[in-house]
Amino acid sequence: MKERTYIQDRLNNYEELQSDILDTTSILELAEVEKDEDFYIEAKNKLEELFIVIKKIELETLLSGEADINDCYLEINAGAGGTESQDWAQMILRMYSRWAEKKEYKILVMDENQGDEVGIKSICIRISGMNAYGWLKTESGVHRLVRISPFDSQNRRHTSFASVWVYPVVEDNIDITIEDKDLRIDTYRASGAGGQHVNRTDSAVRITHIPTNTVVQCQNHRSQHQNKAEVYKMLRAKLYELELSKKEKEKNETEANKTEIGWGHQIRSYVLQPYQLVKDLRTNKESSNFQAILDGEIDIFLEESLANKLI
Repeated sequence: MKERTYIQDRLNNYEELQSDILDTTSILELAEVEKDEDFYIEAKNKLEELFIVIKKIELETLLSGEADINDCYLEINAGAGGTESQDWAQMILRMYSRWAEKKEYKILVMDENQGDEVGIKSICIRISGMNAYGWLKTESGVHRLVRISPFDSQNRRHTSFASVWVYPVVEDNIDITIEDKDLRIDTYRASGAGGQHVNRTDSAVRITHIPTNTVVQCQNHRSQHQNKAEVYKMLRAKLYELELSKKEKEKNETEANKTEIGWGHQIRSYVLQPYQLVKDLRTNKESSNFQAILDGEIDIFLEESLANKLI
């Protein structure tokens, strides 16, 4: 249903664009016949508007992958470095949250592990909205921050790392076979908000898929049964994403490194000192407006990644 609506919207946009082009052509023809400067200006302004629309449609054609239309899960894990990296992980969460809010996407926290003093050690959120996975699928990798530490009394420069992994939410009709013998299921006490109930009961659920060493966990609900149902969905989504990556690697082995996820695969640097520059190391796209980037204005990187077909 969601895909059908999306396709219909794109057809409507295409038909509207066709109509606008014909109208603009008529204005140009009229301007030529009447030698009317106002008509020329009107046509020029309309053509500039149409150029922006065409560029947007051109970009959206790149969101045609098997799962691009889907919602997505986004995981953030702080790297080594304690307080510094945990604060950086929190900053990354804020950046993606702001981006999602600008697109009017919904955000739901699935699992969160707070930092020892500040920030977060790890978090998994679900981002719901049209093409959420398509937009964010190239964000998987290591994000590096260089800054003067607000936690260092000597104001020294620190480098912090955090990893991001994005994978699609898959529908129930996707055929992913999961056998019970391949699973290890653990329950534990949830932490964070939720009152005494959360701390007294083993409501949180963690599942490990042994063949792929894939781990998923959820403590979003008070009920262990609800968390278990949710974590099964997350596991299916991760295994589906792994299968998509496997197909992509088989399709083009020479670009396999672009889909690998690991601490050695840094994709973007956010250097706040000694100079202010955010640079994507895969596309060489960069911006000196680091505050806007951290406030969620990351479309320039997402669009460049899509245009370069990084995944």
